[in-house]
Amino acid sequence: MSRVRPRRWWLAPVLVLVLGLTAAGAYFARDWYGAAEEETGGPAGETLPLAEQPGSPTVELSPDATAHPLGESVRQLLQTYFDAINGRNFDRWQTTVTADRVAATSEQQWLNDYDSTQDGSILVYRIESAPRNTLRVQVGFTSKQDIAQAPADLQVECINWYLALPVTKQGGQWKIAEAEPGGKQVNKPC
Repeated sequence: MSRVRPRRWWLAPVLVLVLGLTAAGAYFARDWYGAAEEETGGPAGETLPLAEQPGSPTVELSPDATAHPLGESVRQLLQTYFDAINGRNFDRWQTTVTADRVAATSEQQWLNDYDSTQDGSILVYRIESAPRNTLRVQVGFTSKQDIAQAPADLQVECINWYLALPVTKQGGQWKIAEAEPGGKQVNKPC
């Protein structure tokens, strides 16, 4: 006696529906995550003449970052961070970064790294909440420095940076953690 196999006529339409929903989700996610950059253009430093670089040292938020519940807290954290770099204030910088970063950086090393650095045109594009009380902050800024202190792979005086900064809560305060190896970071000459 032969066994009758049930027909799985419903399998093909379900697969088509799942694939269609996945494609639509990817399209809208791409649109959503690209929206912050499109709304704001790039950092103001991209449009300034070289003589006016790096632009304003004031940290600004895109409409998307402003809408995040921690937008102003992140803006203040980054303002203190960039003010410390621009003012060569190691003690103030230490208040903005995690204990691991403080322990791994001597004052002399930090001063050597940032001796000629001036940062400006700072724009927070997006703030994303992440697991374990962390945030990922997408930021763009312009940095001017002596060529000798520029990254080895981009020996220029003026650089536009785009990166995702990991921010974590430590001792009840938000702190900037060390960037993840292989994390999204783009730099290009002004």
